[in-house]
Amino acid sequence: MEAQSPLAGTAFAAVLDEDAVEDRVVRYWNARAEGFAETREAELGSAEAKLWLREILPVLRRYEAPRILDIGTGTGFFPILLSKLGLRATGIDLAPEMVAEARKLALRHGFANHDFRVMNAEETEFEAGTFDVILTRNLTWTLPSLPRAYREWFRVLASGGTLLNFDADYGLVNFARLTGELEEEGVENAHEGLEAEELRACDEIKDSLPVSAMRRPEWDEVLLAESGFVSVETDLGLSDRVYPVRDATWNPVPMFRIEARKPL
Repeated sequence: MEAQSPLAGTAFAAVLDEDAVEDRVVRYWNARAEGFAETREAELGSAEAKLWLREILPVLRRYEAPRILDIGTGTGFFPILLSKLGLRATGIDLAPEMVAEARKLALRHGFANHDFRVMNAEETEFEAGTFDVILTRNLTWTLPSLPRAYREWFRVLASGGTLLNFDADYGLVNFARLTGELEEEGVENAHEGLEAEELRACDEIKDSLPVSAMRRPEWDEVLLAESGFVSVETDLGLSDRVYPVRDATWNPVPMFRIEARKPL
Protein backbone atom coordinates (compact mmCIF):
# COMPACT_ATOMS: atom_id res chain seq x y z
CA MET A 1 0.00 0.00 0.00
CA GLU A 2 1.12 3.59 -0.59
CA ALA A 3 2.51 5.57 2.32
CA GLN A 4 -0.44 7.96 2.27
CA SER A 5 -3.02 5.17 2.65
CA PRO A 6 -4.99 5.24 5.91
CA LEU A 7 -4.00 1.58 6.27
CA ALA A 8 -0.25 2.11 6.01
CA GLY A 9 1.51 0.53 8.96
CA THR A 10 -1.26 -1.98 9.62
CA ALA A 11 -1.09 -5.74 9.22
CA PHE A 12 -2.75 -5.33 5.81
CA ALA A 13 0.02 -3.06 4.59
CA ALA A 14 2.62 -5.54 5.77
CA VAL A 15 1.25 -8.73 4.23
CA LEU A 16 -0.76 -7.80 1.13
CA ASP A 17 0.82 -9.21 -2.02
CA GLU A 18 -1.08 -7.26 -4.68
CA ASP A 19 0.14 -9.39 -7.59
CA ALA A 20 -1.01 -12.55 -5.84
CA VAL A 21 -4.38 -10.98 -5.03
CA GLU A 22 -4.89 -9.83 -8.61
CA ASP A 23 -3.99 -13.29 -9.90
CA ARG A 24 -6.51 -14.91 -7.59
CA VAL A 25 -9.20 -12.38 -8.50
CA VAL A 26 -8.64 -13.04 -12.21
CA ARG A 27 -8.79 -16.82 -11.74
CA TYR A 28 -11.96 -16.52 -9.67
CA TRP A 29 -13.84 -14.34 -12.17
CA ASN A 30 -12.55 -16.26 -15.19
CA ALA A 31 -14.11 -19.38 -13.67
CA ARG A 32 -17.43 -17.58 -13.12
CA ALA A 33 -17.57 -15.77 -16.47
CA GLU A 34 -20.00 -18.05 -18.32
CA GLY A 35 -22.57 -18.17 -15.52
CA PHE A 36 -22.11 -14.47 -14.88
CA ALA A 37 -22.94 -13.75 -18.53
CA GLU A 38 -26.21 -15.68 -18.18
CA THR A 39 -27.16 -13.60 -15.13
CA ARG A 40 -26.34 -10.31 -16.85
CA GLU A 41 -28.21 -11.29 -20.01
CA ALA A 42 -31.29 -11.94 -17.91
CA GLU A 43 -30.79 -8.57 -16.25
CA LEU A 44 -30.59 -6.81 -19.63
CA GLY A 45 -34.12 -8.01 -20.30
CA SER A 46 -35.46 -7.19 -16.86
CA ALA A 47 -37.32 -4.19 -15.47
CA GLU A 48 -34.22 -3.37 -13.42
CA ALA A 49 -32.31 -2.45 -16.59
CA LYS A 50 -34.45 0.65 -17.05
CA LEU A 51 -33.96 1.53 -13.40
CA TRP A 52 -30.19 1.46 -13.89
CA LEU A 53 -30.59 3.83 -16.84
CA ARG A 54 -32.41 6.27 -14.57
CA GLU A 55 -29.28 6.42 -12.43
CA ILE A 56 -26.95 6.97 -15.38
CA LEU A 57 -28.70 9.00 -18.08
CA PRO A 58 -29.04 12.29 -16.14
CA VAL A 59 -25.24 12.33 -15.83
CA LEU A 60 -24.63 11.42 -19.48
CA ARG A 61 -26.95 14.21 -20.65
CA ARG A 62 -24.54 16.79 -19.26
CA TYR A 63 -22.25 16.03 -22.19
CA GLU A 64 -23.05 16.54 -25.87
CA ALA A 65 -21.39 13.32 -27.04
CA PRO A 66 -20.18 11.63 -23.85
CA ARG A 67 -17.05 9.52 -23.97
CA ILE A 68 -17.86 6.73 -21.52
CA LEU A 69 -15.61 4.22 -19.76
CA ASP A 70 -17.10 1.27 -17.86
CA ILE A 71 -14.45 -0.03 -15.45
CA GLY A 72 -14.89 -3.61 -14.28
CA THR A 73 -17.36 -4.16 -17.10
CA GLY A 74 -17.68 -7.89 -16.40
CA THR A 75 -19.76 -9.27 -19.25
CA GLY A 76 -20.62 -5.82 -20.57
CA PHE A 77 -23.94 -4.96 -18.93
CA PHE A 78 -23.58 -1.16 -19.02
CA PRO A 79 -22.04 -0.85 -22.53
CA ILE A 80 -24.67 -3.14 -24.04
CA LEU A 81 -27.48 -1.38 -22.20
CA LEU A 82 -26.26 2.01 -23.43
CA SER A 83 -25.79 0.70 -26.98
CA LYS A 84 -29.53 0.12 -27.13
CA LEU A 85 -29.87 3.91 -26.82
CA GLY A 86 -27.27 4.66 -29.48
CA LEU A 87 -24.51 5.44 -26.97
CA ARG A 88 -21.04 3.91 -27.04
CA ALA A 89 -19.00 2.91 -24.01
CA THR A 90 -15.57 1.34 -23.70
CA GLY A 91 -15.55 -1.54 -21.22
CA ILE A 92 -12.46 -2.82 -19.41
CA ASP A 93 -12.01 -5.78 -17.09
CA LEU A 94 -9.03 -7.60 -15.64
CA ALA A 95 -10.47 -11.08 -16.32
CA PRO A 96 -9.97 -12.20 -19.96
CA GLU A 97 -12.84 -14.69 -19.84
CA MET A 98 -15.21 -11.94 -18.69
CA VAL A 99 -14.16 -9.78 -21.63
CA ALA A 100 -14.64 -12.74 -24.00
CA GLU A 101 -18.17 -13.28 -22.66
CA ALA A 102 -18.89 -9.55 -22.97
CA ARG A 103 -18.03 -9.67 -26.66
CA LYS A 104 -20.27 -12.71 -27.18
CA LEU A 105 -23.13 -11.08 -25.31
CA ALA A 106 -22.81 -7.88 -27.33
CA LEU A 107 -22.97 -9.88 -30.55
CA ARG A 108 -26.10 -11.71 -29.38
CA HIS A 109 -27.70 -8.31 -28.86
CA GLY A 110 -26.69 -7.15 -32.32
CA PHE A 111 -23.69 -4.99 -31.43
CA ALA A 112 -20.55 -5.98 -33.32
CA ASN A 113 -17.07 -4.54 -32.77
CA HIS A 114 -17.79 -3.36 -29.25
CA ASP A 115 -14.75 -1.93 -27.47
CA PHE A 116 -14.07 -4.38 -24.65
CA ARG A 117 -10.49 -4.64 -23.41
CA VAL A 118 -8.52 -6.61 -20.82
CA MET A 119 -7.02 -3.94 -18.57
CA ASN A 120 -6.10 -3.19 -14.96
CA ALA A 121 -8.47 -0.72 -13.32
CA GLU A 122 -5.69 0.74 -11.19
CA GLU A 123 -3.31 1.33 -14.08
CA THR A 124 -5.15 1.86 -17.35
CA GLU A 125 -3.60 2.35 -20.77
CA PHE A 126 -5.57 5.50 -21.62
CA GLU A 127 -4.18 8.98 -22.03
CA ALA A 128 -5.08 11.66 -19.50
CA GLY A 129 -8.44 13.32 -20.06
CA THR A 130 -9.81 10.64 -22.40
CA PHE A 131 -13.32 10.22 -20.92
CA ASP A 132 -16.22 12.40 -19.82
CA VAL A 133 -17.90 9.75 -17.66
CA ILE A 134 -16.57 6.75 -15.77
CA LEU A 135 -19.05 4.09 -14.66
CA THR A 136 -18.21 1.27 -12.30
CA ARG A 137 -20.45 -1.23 -10.59
CA ASN A 138 -19.51 -3.75 -7.91
CA LEU A 139 -15.82 -3.32 -8.62
CA THR A 140 -14.15 -1.10 -6.03
CA TRP A 141 -14.61 -3.64 -3.22
CA THR A 142 -12.34 -6.04 -5.15
CA LEU A 143 -9.38 -3.69 -5.70
CA PRO A 144 -6.03 -4.14 -3.93
CA SER A 145 -5.58 -0.34 -3.76
CA LEU A 146 -8.67 1.85 -3.90
CA PRO A 147 -6.57 5.03 -3.33
CA ARG A 148 -4.52 4.25 -6.44
CA ALA A 149 -7.64 3.49 -8.48
CA TYR A 150 -9.30 6.79 -7.66
CA ARG A 151 -6.16 8.72 -8.57
CA GLU A 152 -5.95 6.86 -11.89
CA TRP A 153 -9.60 7.53 -12.70
CA PHE A 154 -9.14 11.21 -11.92
CA ARG A 155 -6.26 11.22 -14.42
CA VAL A 156 -8.20 9.67 -17.31
CA LEU A 157 -11.29 11.84 -16.79
CA ALA A 158 -11.52 15.07 -18.77
CA SER A 159 -11.94 18.36 -16.92
CA GLY A 160 -15.53 18.54 -15.73
CA GLY A 161 -15.89 14.77 -16.07
CA THR A 162 -17.98 12.62 -13.73
CA LEU A 163 -17.34 9.39 -11.85
CA LEU A 164 -20.32 7.20 -10.96
CA ASN A 165 -19.46 4.37 -8.59
CA PHE A 166 -22.14 1.83 -7.62
CA ASP A 167 -20.89 -0.46 -4.87
CA ALA A 168 -21.57 -1.80 -1.36
CA ASP A 169 -19.77 -2.23 1.95
CA TYR A 170 -19.14 -5.90 1.27
CA GLY A 171 -16.46 -6.00 3.95
CA LEU A 172 -19.25 -6.22 6.52
CA VAL A 173 -20.74 -9.32 4.90
CA ASN A 174 -19.93 -13.02 4.86
CA PHE A 175 -21.24 -14.21 1.50
CA ALA A 176 -21.41 -17.89 2.44
CA ARG A 177 -23.40 -17.20 5.59
CA LEU A 178 -25.73 -14.65 3.97
CA THR A 179 -26.45 -16.86 0.97
CA GLY A 180 -27.15 -19.83 3.21
CA GLU A 181 -29.62 -17.82 5.28
CA LEU A 182 -31.45 -16.60 2.17
CA GLU A 183 -31.56 -20.12 0.79
CA GLU A 184 -33.15 -21.37 4.01
CA GLU A 185 -35.75 -18.60 3.73
CA GLY A 186 -36.38 -19.39 0.05
CA VAL A 187 -35.54 -15.83 -1.01
CA GLU A 188 -34.35 -15.33 -4.59
CA ASN A 189 -31.15 -13.31 -5.03
CA ALA A 190 -28.19 -12.79 -7.36
CA HIS A 191 -25.97 -15.15 -5.31
CA GLU A 192 -28.41 -18.03 -5.62
CA GLY A 193 -26.94 -21.07 -7.32
CA LEU A 194 -23.32 -20.33 -6.44
CA GLU A 195 -21.47 -23.33 -5.08
CA ALA A 196 -20.21 -23.29 -1.51
CA GLU A 197 -16.62 -23.37 -2.77
CA GLU A 198 -17.22 -20.30 -4.93
CA LEU A 199 -18.69 -18.40 -1.99
CA ARG A 200 -15.86 -19.45 0.29
CA ALA A 201 -13.24 -18.34 -2.25
CA CYS A 202 -14.98 -15.00 -2.69
CA ASP A 203 -15.06 -14.44 1.07
CA GLU A 204 -11.37 -15.28 1.34
CA ILE A 205 -10.42 -12.83 -1.40
CA LYS A 206 -12.63 -10.11 0.05
CA ASP A 207 -11.31 -10.55 3.57
CA SER A 208 -7.71 -10.29 2.33
CA LEU A 209 -8.24 -6.78 0.92
CA PRO A 210 -7.57 -3.55 2.84
CA VAL A 211 -10.80 -2.01 1.53
CA SER A 212 -12.78 -4.58 3.51
CA ALA A 213 -11.46 -3.17 6.78
CA MET A 214 -12.71 0.34 5.98
CA ARG A 215 -16.26 1.53 6.31
CA ARG A 216 -17.83 2.74 3.14
CA PRO A 217 -18.80 5.02 1.51
CA GLU A 218 -17.26 7.26 4.20
CA TRP A 219 -13.75 6.14 3.27
CA ASP A 220 -14.48 6.72 -0.41
CA GLU A 221 -15.44 10.32 0.33
CA VAL A 222 -12.05 10.91 1.94
CA LEU A 223 -10.11 9.22 -0.85
CA LEU A 224 -11.98 11.01 -3.63
CA ALA A 225 -11.32 14.41 -2.07
CA GLU A 226 -7.65 13.53 -1.62
CA SER A 227 -7.50 12.49 -5.29
CA GLY A 228 -8.77 15.89 -6.43
CA PHE A 229 -12.47 15.19 -6.99
CA VAL A 230 -15.06 17.79 -6.01
CA SER A 231 -18.84 17.75 -5.51
CA VAL A 232 -18.62 14.27 -3.98
CA GLU A 233 -22.11 13.01 -3.23
CA THR A 234 -23.02 9.68 -1.63
CA ASP A 235 -26.45 8.09 -1.76
CA LEU A 236 -27.35 5.10 0.41
CA GLY A 237 -30.74 4.54 -1.23
CA LEU A 238 -29.57 2.95 -4.47
CA SER A 239 -30.82 -0.58 -3.73
CA ASP A 240 -34.30 0.68 -2.92
CA ARG A 241 -34.47 2.22 -6.39
CA VAL A 242 -32.85 -0.42 -8.62
CA TYR A 243 -34.01 -3.56 -6.79
CA PRO A 244 -37.69 -3.00 -5.97
CA VAL A 245 -38.37 -6.75 -6.23
CA ARG A 246 -36.42 -9.62 -4.65
CA ASP A 247 -35.88 -11.69 -7.76
CA ALA A 248 -32.89 -13.46 -9.32
CA THR A 249 -31.17 -10.12 -10.03
CA TRP A 250 -31.56 -8.76 -6.49
CA ASN A 251 -28.34 -7.96 -4.63
CA PRO A 252 -28.96 -8.80 -0.95
CA VAL A 253 -26.20 -6.41 0.18
CA PRO A 254 -27.41 -2.76 0.26
CA MET A 255 -25.68 -0.76 -2.44
CA PHE A 256 -24.65 2.88 -2.44
CA ARG A 257 -24.12 5.41 -5.21
CA ILE A 258 -21.18 7.81 -5.30
CA GLU A 259 -21.00 10.69 -7.76
CA ALA A 260 -17.90 12.87 -8.01
CA ARG A 261 -16.64 15.49 -10.46
CA LYS A 262 -13.26 16.46 -11.80
CA PRO A 263 -12.91 20.26 -11.63
CA LEU A 264 -13.14 22.27 -14.85
